[in-house]
Amino acid sequence: MSPGPSRGRTAGADPVSRRVPARRWQLVRAGSDAVPPSTRRFMRRARQRRMRAALPWAVVAGVVGLAGLVAWTLLGTGLFGVREVRVTGNDLVTAVQVRDAAAVPDGLPLAQVDLADVADRIGALPPVERATVSRQWPDRLLVEVVERTPVAVVPRSGRFAVIDASGVVFRDLAEPPPGLPVARVATPGRGDPGTRAALDVLAALTPQLREQLVDVTVEGLARITVRLRGDRKVIWGDATRGETKARVATALLGRKADTIDVSAPDVVTFR
Repeated sequence: MSPGPSRGRTAGADPVSRRVPARRWQLVRAGSDAVPPSTRRFMRRARQRRMRAALPWAVVAGVVGLAGLVAWTLLGTGLFGVREVRVTGNDLVTAVQVRDAAAVPDGLPLAQVDLADVADRIGALPPVERATVSRQWPDRLLVEVVERTPVAVVPRSGRFAVIDASGVVFRDLAEPPPGLPVARVATPGRGDPGTRAALDVLAALTPQLREQLVDVTVEGLARITVRLRGDRKVIWGDATRGETKARVATALLGRKADTIDVSAPDVVTFR
């Protein structure tokens, strides 16, 4: 018996009639009410902890960035460059001489200036005893000069060398400045023993001796002579015991003597 037509159709139609349509998924945001309050509190505290942990790093990064910007502005640009070098306290040297000795290029960033180095260069000028250099923002260097104080003149080669209390020769003049005592030494200078001996004797003189002083002559370290007005002289010997020798010589100024020998102040002779 052959199968009926209706049965064959039913068998062939099953796959089509039973095909299941594909599912489509859709994400739906849950409302705030769907999250329990305890979970929301936990999440909020977690966010706060993360923010607190990141805050110091953010502050450090900001400070470093700001410091880098400031450093670049001060050191890498001419925004705060040197525009003026102001000089004070100078008399024997001109402001131009001081600026030339400072040798600070115009426009050099003020923060890059080596103040000690500039002060050393200015201090190398003979009349300058010391110099102080400071910054005046935004664009100025201030140089305060302290010049040497003259204490004596030394005749040499028809001219006069001016020396300070340490023996430094810082001026060379055609005529001696008024009021300065004369020291006759062979080679004036800071390291010269004869210059040091002459300065020691000058420092020991009493006002009475200084008032009559013509010059101090150093022929040797133990052969120092103090010449006074009226062709009088005091044989000083060496530069030791200066105050005692000066006191003894002053006490004998009233004696009628052309030569007073205080080289051995405990045994004085005069003639």
